[in-house]
Amino acid sequence: MDTKSILLVGVGGQGTILAAKILTIGLMESGYDVKMSEIHGMSQRGGSVSSHVRYGSNVLSPVIEKGRADVIVSFEQMEAMRNLPYLKKDGIVIVSDSKIPGLPVILGKCPYPKGIISSLKEKCRTISFDAYSEAENLGTSKCMNVILLGSTVKIMGLEHISWHDIIVKNVKPQFADLNLKAFDLGIKLAEENDFSNSIS
Repeated sequence: MDTKSILLVGVGGQGTILAAKILTIGLMESGYDVKMSEIHGMSQRGGSVSSHVRYGSNVLSPVIEKGRADVIVSFEQMEAMRNLPYLKKDGIVIVSDSKIPGLPVILGKCPYPKGIISSLKEKCRTISFDAYSEAENLGTSKCMNVILLGSTVKIMGLEHISWHDIIVKNVKPQFADLNLKAFDLGIKLAEENDFSNSIS
């Protein structure tokens, strides 16, 4: 199969890298050739964090070039816009429409931009929902990463993989049920969009 590329972006502390690792484990256990790379900003202070996940029959590089990502999964609005150059022409952005200011905003170097979601929808196919609030409704905002993972799995047509088993093996036992609910919710939120199965 052709190589598929998923770019996960967020700010430090949102669980971006854990979501990417679970995604990578699931893909590897299903027989795909998978490459993953991580880029850490000043993650302890709200800096940008990104994970590149590429999978297929023979993946040559772990790094996604600009204009080559099938999906950008953004845990925060501004990170989605900042990384938009990586999206391919017919790609999809999955974005949590919550606002979590990154380091430049925290330090007062720039204001938080307005109208990001509407701008994204003008530029590309966009799925947006407040993953932070959805996670809080389940019991804790810390499971927002697994909600976004569920949406990614749906968009990429990867439901055939045993994600529930993989999640249980890779989260703390006391949070397993919560994360399974978060994953299933993420799938449901993606299903509510018109192009929920358009990446092939």
